[in-house]
Amino acid sequence: MGHTTDLNNELRRLSEGCLDSRRTIVELCCQRLRVMARRMLNSYGRVGRWSDTDDVLQNSLLRLHRALATVQPESVRKFYGLASTQIRRELIDLARSHFGPQGIGTKHDSDGGEASEHVADMFEPDSLEEWTAFHQAVEDLPDAEREAFSLTYYEYYEGLTQVDASRVVGCSLATLKRRLVSARLLLQEQLQGGDDD
Repeated sequence: MGHTTDLNNELRRLSEGCLDSRRTIVELCCQRLRVMARRMLNSYGRVGRWSDTDDVLQNSLLRLHRALATVQPESVRKFYGLASTQIRRELIDLARSHFGPQGIGTKHDSDGGEASEHVADMFEPDSLEEWTAFHQAVEDLPDAEREAFSLTYYEYYEGLTQVDASRVVGCSLATLKRRLVSARLLLQEQLQGGDDD
């Protein structure tokens, strides 16, 4: 858990007014953010056809750096939530850019490759509107469910296993799994009208 300790130390420095620690925080988390960006693109091939991991990573890091100027997460747990939000916003903006009225993606077939075998299959958006609705639905989940889903989705947004996520949240693995089931049911209800497959 050396990474967590280092990140906690830098978050403490940030809370004490050391804005230089923003750069260190971003550097500490760069590799994890890269994994998050790559996995998200693998799950959403339509966006991945027009933007690569580095596109998502670079802009998400800039967003995160700016956010840390005004938001000071008091824990690694809160930091992960902030980072997750920045990546979601970047991906939504990329989708709007590529698939909006003038987007290049509207003029091409955007299959984007093989379908993911992850939880994303339940919620694979077919349009910009559905894609945006998915991310908004995640944002609208109750706090506990949103956190569990964001930390583990594809071991997704955060790139954490369920065991690691339960440690970050400070709950048992069983509790985390219950929250994930609840999150998935709520998302299915909101996005698919509660219909079972």
